[in-house]
Amino acid sequence: MKILQVNASIRPEGANSTRLANDIVARLQAANPNARLTVRDLGADPHPMLDAAALGALFTPAEQRTETQAARVALDDALIAEVQAADAIVLGVPMYNFGVPAQLKNWIDAVARNGVTFRYTANGPEGLLKGRKVYVGLARGGRYRGTEADSQVPYLRTVLGFLGMTDVQFVYAEGLNMGEDAARQGFAEAEAEIAAIA
Repeated sequence: MKILQVNASIRPEGANSTRLANDIVARLQAANPNARLTVRDLGADPHPMLDAAALGALFTPAEQRTETQAARVALDDALIAEVQAADAIVLGVPMYNFGVPAQLKNWIDAVARNGVTFRYTANGPEGLLKGRKVYVGLARGGRYRGTEADSQVPYLRTVLGFLGMTDVQFVYAEGLNMGEDAARQGFAEAEAEIAAIA
């Protein structure tokens, strides 16, 4: 089993979403002792955003790219290769202003490539990253699960599904900024969900 862990928090230490991702990975490793783990820390090593130069590089045929363009595309290629190699993907996702961190959005923009991780067909788009299990550890200061204020879950379910990853399990640690008791309860609920992972 190959596990890809993607940490999206900008905190170098003490990130609640990274704690969740670590706990999910530990659970997977306990069930699969020979599993191999790759960790991608988007806070420590942020991926460049998709801008006009990057878009130009992607739309330039490989044999015509400048050295700078080839290097930029290679950065995205490395992220795509990590996802393609993984059997399970674990995302550690904090909530920033009701959305996903910009670092995670940059990662998504990098791995979503027409003809590689998805394609358009006569019947509509088809995701090419099928057969992977995705676990998303969500860390939130308040409680938003199942409310209209939760824009993260619909977005992640949509974009991951678009890429073919439809087997997605969300683990919630909520109320983390609502006092010590609420934070303990939030982590207890998350740990119970992680303990149920087969």
